[in-house]
Amino acid sequence: MNQDLSQWIESHAAFVPGKTAIRFEDRDISYAELLAQVQNTTGVLKNTHGVGCGDRIAYLGLNSPELLILLFACARLGAMLLPLNWRLAAPELAYILNNAAPRLLVCDDEYFPVAEKLGGTRPEWTLCDHDDLAAKDHAVGCGECDPQVGLASPILLVYTSGTTGRPKGAVLTQEAVLFNALNSVHMHDLDVTDHILTVLPMFHVGGLNIQTTPALYVGATVTLHRRFDPGAVLAGIRTLCPTRLVLVPATIMALAGHPEWGATDLSCLRSVTTGSTIVPRSIIALFHDREVPVIQNYGLTETGPVALYLRVEDAFGHVGSTGRGALHTRLRIVDEEGKCVARGVSGELLLQGPNVLCEYWGDQAATEEALQEGWFRTGDIGYQDDEGYVYINDRKTDVVISGSENIYPAELEQVLDGIEELVEAAVVGMPDRRWGEVPVAVVVIEPGKALDKQAILSCFEGRLARFKHPKAVVQIDALPRNVMGKVLKHDLRASLADGTLLPS
Repeated sequence: MNQDLSQWIESHAAFVPGKTAIRFEDRDISYAELLAQVQNTTGVLKNTHGVGCGDRIAYLGLNSPELLILLFACARLGAMLLPLNWRLAAPELAYILNNAAPRLLVCDDEYFPVAEKLGGTRPEWTLCDHDDLAAKDHAVGCGECDPQVGLASPILLVYTSGTTGRPKGAVLTQEAVLFNALNSVHMHDLDVTDHILTVLPMFHVGGLNIQTTPALYVGATVTLHRRFDPGAVLAGIRTLCPTRLVLVPATIMALAGHPEWGATDLSCLRSVTTGSTIVPRSIIALFHDREVPVIQNYGLTETGPVALYLRVEDAFGHVGSTGRGALHTRLRIVDEEGKCVARGVSGELLLQGPNVLCEYWGDQAATEEALQEGWFRTGDIGYQDDEGYVYINDRKTDVVISGSENIYPAELEQVLDGIEELVEAAVVGMPDRRWGEVPVAVVVIEPGKALDKQAILSCFEGRLARFKHPKAVVQIDALPRNVMGKVLKHDLRASLADGTLLPS
């Protein structure tokens, strides 16, 4: 018998029909109600809009139950949900829509005007809002599963966050989402007693799949925030007592900077999960100092994203590590020739497992480059310590090669992280006639403080080999970041190369 992801909701609707599956603003949706809405939306998609296997359904809007309802309805039909990043400019959204060619463009009220402009030039797209997906009558809303659909069917088309070049559409099957959920369950010890607070945008797999869909797999409760707001997050912790929360470093800093941070009791949190980028120890300490374990997850859009992780029992003893390979994911660390390196030696991380993408949408060359001999090439550099815990150094493209020596910016950024006057800092390579390139520290100084270049450079003395020391310091107002908090180092490199940024 074929299976699809909506069977999660069917099973919980049978076991615990009255339990709250999703809490959103003034709505509590039980598992029985969630199933009914998934079935109705399936019927509307199929009978009104003719959606079938392989069709793409784009969604443009903030976090809402409708996005999750749409996901499980797509699962029943073998369609693919394309969650769009609402922070993108119109030309960026247009590129993705042209590339994916969806049958429907669904949007919430706030983004309907944007969607009208995007959809108006493409008559093959049908534009609809949340109300259009609600069944008008029982006949239309009777959405049966397609018997041809199974776990091998694609379900998510998620475009990479685009730290370099044009975004690519990673295709994740229903099996990938299932095994990502199983990885997350093991990572968090997730169970029916958990209450997930989702505040990161679900257009990214971090907000959607690190805890949200896994929570619905185990029958837990998910509270959705329409968008991240530090005051609302802290209020939610105080009033709802969630047990799990996913944050990126930028949102952790926003919480810690809020006036209610110190007065908010965090003891309800069994753990806080973070990742998306290399996480400074000082940021982890913000929760550890409050006795809340921080567990790091490593992964990419292409891996679901749960691929490596710490567990709670590892949190305080392995600060800075992204943990071990996930329960259903294999890891190799290889050199430039593809040979496995020894413990303690840095190399590129390769991943293999059912949670990994099956292809890049419409891009066979990129697919073949990323998936080689059954292994996904992450492009990230890291190493395993003697106990097997993984530490990420940098993106392969971010490594500074100076006079044939590899310099990993993360090592230098750890030193910069300990300088009190710095709000944030990044290290990137700058072209150099003699050495090819040299490391440069790009820093943001506390308001009212003056840049003391020599004081910053002196912090590296005795800490790192001299060839690794930054050769210059550049001050800017804020580091450029993408929507998940990753520093856009290619932007910094380009600005240094063309003289837009000048070292002091």
